[in-house]
Amino acid sequence: MYKQKNTKNWRSSRTSHKKWSGKNRKLRRENIAASMYISKPENTQASAYIPENTFYDFKLHGTLAKNIADRDYVNPTKIQDQAIPEILKGKDVLGIASTGSGKTGAFLIPMIDKALKTPATRVLIVSPTRELTSQIYAEFKKFAQNTRLNIVLVIGGASIRDQIRLLKSNPQFVVATPGRLIDLEKRHCINLSTFNNVVLDEVDQMLDMGFVEDIKRLIAKLSPQRQSLFFSATLAQKEEIIANTLLVDPVRVQADKQSPLKNIHQGIVQVKTRAQKLQVLQELLQKQEFNKVLVFAGTKAGVDFITQEMQKQGIRAGALHGDKSQRDRSKVLTSFRQNKIDVLIATDVASRGIDIPNISHVINYDEPGNYNDYIHRIGRTGRLGKKGTAITFVLSKYHKSYR
Repeated sequence: MYKQKNTKNWRSSRTSHKKWSGKNRKLRRENIAASMYISKPENTQASAYIPENTFYDFKLHGTLAKNIADRDYVNPTKIQDQAIPEILKGKDVLGIASTGSGKTGAFLIPMIDKALKTPATRVLIVSPTRELTSQIYAEFKKFAQNTRLNIVLVIGGASIRDQIRLLKSNPQFVVATPGRLIDLEKRHCINLSTFNNVVLDEVDQMLDMGFVEDIKRLIAKLSPQRQSLFFSATLAQKEEIIANTLLVDPVRVQADKQSPLKNIHQGIVQVKTRAQKLQVLQELLQKQEFNKVLVFAGTKAGVDFITQEMQKQGIRAGALHGDKSQRDRSKVLTSFRQNKIDVLIATDVASRGIDIPNISHVINYDEPGNYNDYIHRIGRTGRLGKKGTAITFVLSKYHKSYR
């Protein structure tokens, strides 16, 4: 990681740190024991999953099958192998699978097949963040290449006029974030009753982010004769209970345990004060092995402040949070993906849907609100069988120590 030396001392940084470490950082949190942030990767070599099916066995539409083959996909992942046959049968599905397990393909492939074979099919896909929604949109474009299927991306931060214009063409697929979808529905710019399929991705977050009643209301406006698919990497019992009230006789598919332990070395850094975090973070980022790092902070102001302080130290860092324009969010993600910056500092908008290869470290500068958020955060590293490292800063009376 290239960094320019900077001899600036940290006294002014510690003073400025107070600007965002006080009242605006009051967040609703679970009490998570520090020991839960400490674990070594599993040493045992997991046996490779042997699927019951190949993609050929699914008897998919020819163009879709060709697009899958062109991506060198032969065997489905575990979640795809278990979920796709049930979806093709028309069943409602509740799918739980870890990040990077191929769950996007698990619902896109059968829904695209259904739309190609049954033109009256209309599919609404809802996910909690712009980044994840945009990723689903991009995956659809690859799977549906050379078909006449069309899709509209409905997210905040982009032109609502353009979205309204595109929706007038009655696309077979709409992929949306909840906030913008609710806005368009209230304006009567989208007729939800025409959708006979719904997919909620990362459903746990939407059922626990203040959208529960809105999600229920939106689903109630869909066609009564619909197929519903809910997917998530984690799902608490209370969220699963709510989900089951919105599904009809669902098939539950759990491809992986809800565990981040597999490929990730997890440790903590103990600090005496919040202000000390900045210096410790800078020291860590100067180390050679920290070559592509995702840092999570608890507030938007905190993200901006940390980014500015790291940049003053010559560290190539960028910021990502909900107050950034969609253009700026896309730009900083592209820079991080293309190694134009080495450190991305973000709120939890980056904990889901950020599929960037070779992230070496995830650092929780601020502790997550709950353990499920922790799992999603650190799931950005250790992907596709590679090893990763996750470090969480913990306030303690003891000196800092990385375990």
